[in-house]
Amino acid sequence: MMSKPKRLHPIVILGYMGKRIKNFIFPIAAFTFSVTRDSGRPLLFALGVSLLAIIIIFITSLLSWVRYTYQLEQDELRIKDGIFIRKKRYIPYERIQSIDLSEGILQRLFGLVKLQIETAGGMGAEEAEAVLSGISKEEALVIQEFTAVAKGNGAIEGKDLPEGQSFYKISTGQLLILSLTSGGVGVVISAVLALLSQVDDLIPFRKLASGVEKWTAPSLILLTILVVIGFFLAWVIALIGTMLKYANFTVIKKDNDLVITQGLLERRQITIPLKRIQAIRISENIVRQPLGYATVYAESAGGSSANQEGSKVTLLPIVKLDQIASILEPAITDYLVPTTFTSLPKRSMWRYIFRQWYIAIPIVIVSLIFLKTWGLLSIILLGAMTHGAVLKYKAAGWTLAEQQLTLRYRTLMLIRTTVMMKKNKIQSLEIRESYFQQKQELGTFEAFVKSGVGDAGGTVVDMEKGDLKEIYDWYSSGKEKRICSER
Repeated sequence: MMSKPKRLHPIVILGYMGKRIKNFIFPIAAFTFSVTRDSGRPLLFALGVSLLAIIIIFITSLLSWVRYTYQLEQDELRIKDGIFIRKKRYIPYERIQSIDLSEGILQRLFGLVKLQIETAGGMGAEEAEAVLSGISKEEALVIQEFTAVAKGNGAIEGKDLPEGQSFYKISTGQLLILSLTSGGVGVVISAVLALLSQVDDLIPFRKLASGVEKWTAPSLILLTILVVIGFFLAWVIALIGTMLKYANFTVIKKDNDLVITQGLLERRQITIPLKRIQAIRISENIVRQPLGYATVYAESAGGSSANQEGSKVTLLPIVKLDQIASILEPAITDYLVPTTFTSLPKRSMWRYIFRQWYIAIPIVIVSLIFLKTWGLLSIILLGAMTHGAVLKYKAAGWTLAEQQLTLRYRTLMLIRTTVMMKKNKIQSLEIRESYFQQKQELGTFEAFVKSGVGDAGGTVVDMEKGDLKEIYDWYSSGKEKRICSER
């Protein structure tokens, strides 16, 4: 089959403009303000320069659209782009690892989709191998069909989403719990702080700060209330954002692929071949753990640094911990969700506690010296870090089941993580023994699998030396693998 080169939908020009304006909005605003304030030039001059910048952005966006063409061939997808330097890419369908579809507001208004392609040779790249920002759903279906045929999976039926067995669909209650327990508020607050740092010249923060001592008590109370309201609004924005992102979240098993659809305003479809899954990760943050909820991810051999969701894909955004096995195992039969773990020896607990004391005790001593009575409050820090160390010790463990290694550990005292890795997916093991660990016959164990943007895996500190040997023997049996051992 030979087809003529095609262009994306003209609405893509607005998308190009939006990205460019987003990149230049702060420099343009800063230039406008500095020109009118420092040089004494009229505001009309600054606005004229800004208008010229917008015209240039429009022209470059139009040229980007005109110069971007794609062509569907029987065995490959051909793409040509570049305003001044013409680039040509030839992507064989059989090399395509995944095709992700999304529908933003603009795409939905015109019945279009955004198609993003990840390939086997593009893992870890700065961006996806190819992005078609505005094509028809029929055109996207054709590319999916060609890819399926090239991989020997047959054609894809249906006109929109692939048919198959849905084994997970988020409910309204689960969506609410997910939003209330997410950490998105930190992202929103960080974005607000970044925005304020960009407009430092526009708002006289230093003058405001220098006048704080002149404020009355009611003014300080009002400021405190405004700060609380600001954090509350940030939390609400994060909550709404999470609900919009994960609304209608559904996972379908289609042949040898998992097809994930999600989103309300922007609908996305992600396709993950089962053979690309390198590990399964279960994450329980400090809020969800007491409620018995967790999030399940798939570490995938794909994605790019600009699209890290391609390598760490959310399979189950929110699920009861005791229901993971019944949902996951029938769909992804290679992995078994363990119920019991081999814990660390009791002598390891004091090593966990001492590592935290090395940090906390100097802080307590300095606080007592310089803050006197108020320094006693630092003892709370010592208690909290000791409690966190005990939690990390209790969470740590491992287990072997058939051809699978599972590690469990806690980062700080916030997130308990369980990582399930198949023997044939493990890229390397590392065993480390410090001088003091050797004295107590302990060691640190790490296992890594290949992920799209680097290595992924897990680490368990202060394991029994006999347990380390058991895992070593399990992994090396029938193979000749190199295991790094640092002493």
